[in-house]
Amino acid sequence: MANYTFNDSVRIELKDATLIGDLIIPENAAGLIVFSHGSGSSRLSTRNRFVAEQLQRAGFATLLFDLLTEEEDQEYSNRFDIPKITRRLIDTTYWIQKDPRTQNFNIGLFGASTGAASAIGAAAAEGPDIIKAVVSRGGRPDLAHAVIPDLQVPTLLIVGGKDTEVLDLNKQAQDLMQCIKDLEIVPDATHLFEEPGALEMVAQLAADWFRKYVKPDKQQPLHQNRP
Repeated sequence: MANYTFNDSVRIELKDATLIGDLIIPENAAGLIVFSHGSGSSRLSTRNRFVAEQLQRAGFATLLFDLLTEEEDQEYSNRFDIPKITRRLIDTTYWIQKDPRTQNFNIGLFGASTGAASAIGAAAAEGPDIIKAVVSRGGRPDLAHAVIPDLQVPTLLIVGGKDTEVLDLNKQAQDLMQCIKDLEIVPDATHLFEEPGALEMVAQLAADWFRKYVKPDKQQPLHQNRP
């Protein structure tokens, strides 16, 4: 059984909102992976929590948090407000860099479905000094189309082989990327990766990518102040 230095809910105090997150830090964690869930989902997403558990076993800390307050989530349009969600994700990385429990970790982003667009947007805005890697699961990178050419962070796109429309969108996004990039197709998987073994493969691919790019530097990570 893994040992943890922290395993509890946290309040992420931002300028315009207080968000609730679940922060889990295994002993000797190699970095912190922040999850950006898709529209209509939350930090309680069973698929993201499964991936998070696998990443914890691989030695990473994880943060799953609600991108919107309960009141904001009642407004349906907020769930698809990619600029707003991206800003929340960026603000949360500022919080991570200030909180004593997390401030010394390198940061990776894991985005699912529309959450992948906010992960790409945040990584493009903050750059590789702040965000070390991005993984997208069944993502919609096309929703961050305008900033894809600016992305400098190593990015892995994971798509189900039977999720043909999203696969085409990811191939187009990959062609636009100027960063280190890869596209992994999970055979016979559909958009939600419900098939036996599909989500396990997603978790393994993500862990391998983060091991490669989210690792402690010899010096402390660069902290970025709010503009």
